[in-house]
Amino acid sequence: MSAPPYLDVAALVPMPAAIDALEAALAGGLDPEAGPARAVVEVPAGQILSMPAAVGRYAGVKVVTVAPDNAGRDLPRVQGVYLLLDGTTLAPLALLDGIALTALRTPAVSAVAVRHLAAPDAARLLVFGTGPQAWGHVAAVRAVRPVTHVDVVGRRPERVAALVAHCRGLGLSATGRSATEAAATAAAAGDVAGADVVCCCTTARVPLFDSDRLAAHATVVAVGTHEPDAREVDERLVRRATTVVEARSVALREAGDIVLAGPPDPAALATLGELVAGRVAVAPDRPRLFKSVGMAWEDLVVAAAAYDSR
Repeated sequence: MSAPPYLDVAALVPMPAAIDALEAALAGGLDPEAGPARAVVEVPAGQILSMPAAVGRYAGVKVVTVAPDNAGRDLPRVQGVYLLLDGTTLAPLALLDGIALTALRTPAVSAVAVRHLAAPDAARLLVFGTGPQAWGHVAAVRAVRPVTHVDVVGRRPERVAALVAHCRGLGLSATGRSATEAAATAAAAGDVAGADVVCCCTTARVPLFDSDRLAAHATVVAVGTHEPDAREVDERLVRRATTVVEARSVALREAGDIVLAGPPDPAALATLGELVAGRVAVAPDRPRLFKSVGMAWEDLVVAAAAYDSR
């Protein structure tokens, strides 16, 4: 058997196409609750995750590694590979770079939520973090809202400067602040108050900002963690916001932002599918929160779009 081709997902699926493919899958009846749970195996260097899914004509699995010490080696903290399969025969069809796939599908999922949650004229974006997800979320939010200004908060000054320069190269006004995790709240206080959309793309274990400073119409996206004991937003935001998750069962199992907010009420959580279907009432006088932990169906939808676009 010949080796399956290796697909360049970023070249085959532009951000707007990834956003539309994910929304179309949800609108077509895909149920994130039906997918298998993420398998996590602890190993000496970190974690190995397996994320299988089967939707329509395709199936697939992403194998991801998380090595926390890689930052000190100037290597990616998260690495992986995706194997796309035929949905009927389970024959291998293609391989994709797991990092590139994750860097595309995660902000694309966020953009689906932002498209339905954020004010139509949302122009000021605040990004916590400077890694691939931060860069991807700038592109994703710009694809669905008329962003004109970006504020960046990160721990490493050179990476903050690089993302700010990138934003300015896109024709946006941009500013950056360097802060330790503990000082991020104070450093970004003014940025939080002025933001229309806030994207949290970090490995933080504690809330990044005081949610009381958010404007009533602000939309917050939190994507940095999939662990029940880590969070990027505080409990006050979870309790008062219109809160949307990918799937209730997954959020209650993996999303520390939700779990650590207190005894969770599943009925208080809306799902992304319900949001896309127009079944979520978005209150105009309180913030909106989308908490994502990343799910296997998202990888499969975007991988399939890449395969179909060859």
